[in-house]
Parts: sequence; C-alpha cells; structure tokens
Amino acid sequence: MSPIQTNKMTNWRWVMCAMLFFATTVNYMDRQVLSLTWKDFISPEFDWNDEIYGTITATFSIFYAVANLFAGKFVDFMGTKKGYFWAIVIWSIGAVMHAGCGEFTFKVMGATGVAVATISMYAFLVCRCVLALGEAGNFPAAIKVTAEYFPKKDRAFATSIFNAGASVGALAAPATIPLLAKAMGWEMAFIIIGVLGFVWAGFWIFLYDKPADSKFVNEAELNYMNQDDIAEETETVEKEEKQLSIAKAFTFRQTWSFAVGKFMTDGVWWFFLFWAPAYFSDQFGYTSDSTMGIALIFTLYAIVTVVSMFGGYLPKIFVEKKGMNPYQGRMLAMLIFAFFPVLALFAQPMGQYSAWWPAIIIGFVGAGHQAWSANIFSTTGDMFPKSAVATITGIGAMAGGVGSFLINKGSGILFTYAAEQGSAFTFMGFEGKPAGYMIIFCVCAVAYLIGWTIMKTLVPKYEPVVID
Repeated sequence: MSPIQTNKMTNWRWVMCAMLFFATTVNYMDRQVLSLTWKDFISPEFDWNDEIYGTITATFSIFYAVANLFAGKFVDFMGTKKGYFWAIVIWSIGAVMHAGCGEFTFKVMGATGVAVATISMYAFLVCRCVLALGEAGNFPAAIKVTAEYFPKKDRAFATSIFNAGASVGALAAPATIPLLAKAMGWEMAFIIIGVLGFVWAGFWIFLYDKPADSKFVNEAELNYMNQDDIAEETETVEKEEKQLSIAKAFTFRQTWSFAVGKFMTDGVWWFFLFWAPAYFSDQFGYTSDSTMGIALIFTLYAIVTVVSMFGGYLPKIFVEKKGMNPYQGRMLAMLIFAFFPVLALFAQPMGQYSAWWPAIIIGFVGAGHQAWSANIFSTTGDMFPKSAVATITGIGAMAGGVGSFLINKGSGILFTYAAEQGSAFTFMGFEGKPAGYMIIFCVCAVAYLIGWTIMKTLVPKYEPVVID
C-alpha cells in the first residue's frame, strides 16, 4: 500500500514510538510482578530465602541473555511486525503461567515440608524462562523500529521516550501490583498484568507496517525518516540491506564495545529493579503493600522517569548546537550520565537518617542508567546498517543478561551469608545484611565509568560498519 500523499509532513513515527513505549511499559510490569510479591506474599507461602530468590532472578537473567543472542536474529529474519508480535505473546503467556505455580506445587506435586521451597522454585524457574524468552525480543524489535522510523539525529531522543516505558512500568508496578496481590491474591496480579500484553499485540498487528508501506506515512515524512540514506550513495544503501551473521558480528570492535557497555551496566538496573522492594522491607520494615513501601518505590521510579527523559535530548543538543557527529555526541552524553551511579555510594550511609534518602539516591542512579541506556542503544544505529541493528542489539542484551545473572546470583548468596553471619560480617562500618547491600552499591557506583572507558578504548571515534 502506497503512503498517503499530502504536502504537510505526517507524524506517524511518533505513534510508533508510543507503541514501543507501551510495549516496554508492559514488559517491565510483567518483569516486576515477582519482585513486588515474593518477599511479602510468595515467600511466606513457599518458605523462600534470599538465595532462592537470587537463583530465580539470576536464572531469568541468564536465560534472557542466551535468548537475546538469537532474539535479534529472529526479529531480523521474521521481520519487525511478526517478530515483535510473537515476542510479546510469548512473554505474556509466561507471565500468566506464574499464577499456576502454587497449584502445581501443592496439588500436582503434593509437596510438603522442605520440598515446598525446592519444587516451587523450579516451577517459577520454568515460568521465568518462558517470560525471558519472549521479553528478549522487546528491545531488538524496538530498536529496529526506531532505526526504521527515525533519522540518526532523532534516534536517541525517540529511544529515550520509549525506554522511559521501563521507568513508567516500574513506576506503575508498585502502585498497583502489591494492592492487587493483597486484594485478590498474588496469582491474580500475574494474570491481570500478563493480559495487557495480549491487548497490545492486537493493536500492533493493525497499526504497524514498514514506513514505505504504511498508509499513515506520507512522502514528506518518509523522506525525513530516510534522510541519512538519501545523503549517502546508492552503493552504501545497497550494502545496508545485506544480512549480518552472529559469527560475523563478533569480528567487529563496534559489537564488542556495545556488548561490554551492556555487560557492565545492565546488571545495575536489574539489581535495583529486582531487589529494591526487598531492600526497603529488610532494612526499614516497609512491606511492598504498605503505604510507605509503595510511596518509597513510587518516588524512586518517579525520579527515574522524569530525569531520564533528558537522556536522549542531550546528544541532540551536542549534534545540532555543537556540530558533533551522532556517535561523538552520544559518547559525551554517556560519560556525563556515567557519573550519576556514583551516588549509590551514599545510599546506605544516608539510609541511617531516613528511608527517603536511599529512595531518592537510587532514583537518580536509575535515571542515570536509563539515560545511558537510551544512548548506548542508539550507538547500534550509528555504527551498523539497519538490517543488522536487531542482531547487534540482541548480542548486547545477551551481554547485559550475563552481567545481571552475576550480580543477582551474587547478591542472593551474599545477602543470605551476611544475614547468617550478623555482626561478624562487616564492610565500611556496616554489619550483617546492610554490609552486603553496601558492597553491591559500591559495585554499582563504578560500573558505568569502567564500561564507558572500555567502550571508548575499543571505538575511539565514529567508525560505521560496512557489511561485505
């Protein structure tokens, strides 16, 4: 179907950006149901400790990592429309499946005593793996849509908008999920949030087409979207259509730069996403369904949502006002945002005065991450042709999943050990589990600066990849 013709440029690209925003919101709400229910609702029923929860979150992370290696290639192979549709349908099925873990443990397996914790853990592991399999497709597909619908100079801004869905999802989750779990049971929380994905999939099928085929995109908007291609020679455009194999992708320094940046930093975001509710419950006694517990988590993610929106706009200023190329502007912006997580060093010490201080500080750390994330995702579109963007994004997300596995598994083991040791376990003036949290906060504080330094070493200047 040919695009509609009119002199005034249409703005359908922002409708697509809104769709990506809502998909990412649902993605993070589905992911966060467990973190908001395990400590106060699920753990008492199945007798879980921090190590069991750490194992579940770490397994999700590593399965997500492996799935991402192939998810990007799957989206490139299937096409954006079908690839994204199946991704959200699969993760929504996985989300809803969690609701049956209790019945499986007690009625199907007839578990009693100590077996309850083990069998329930494996039941949740299966559900988390299905969830991870589908969720792995979200960012490769979303970044591919952004590369299709936006010129390079606008991609970081568009990415920051849809990536804010992660913050909004994390913001909406504590305001809804604990209350749902308290009123209707934790099982219904998984079901209700999981169904949202099926609703989104229905809209996606009818609204998305490639820009050149969309009846909602006119010639003026299409030319705006393709301005980078129009500015380049036909030979380069033809090369952009060639597919990039996973093996070939690993031969480029640009791939390793992106992967290292994701490996070093994704685990920080996932740690706070998975452990923040338990942190406020453990350290301050505010359960996830208490008014104060909800207020703390809501405030944390409100800061993330508002502050991170500037993440994609900053490189746009560097490019348009300072004359930098997109990669140079993005790397400068990422260096600035890499200093935000250093604030994590003060979260635990300031928590001695009030729980609000860690909530505010972690909020700024999370905002730094989301701003960093919007820009690092956009570097794939700067360096690689559109046909390879989803594949490279998948590789980077795999690396991020590995980093998340390490920090979540390590945190679970560390917190359990620290709690058992009590005052015998100390670090920087803290004892027991608070000392464990301080150790992880220190790791989070320096991860971005280390990641940025390695990225800059691997790719010191703008160097686009040409697929032979």
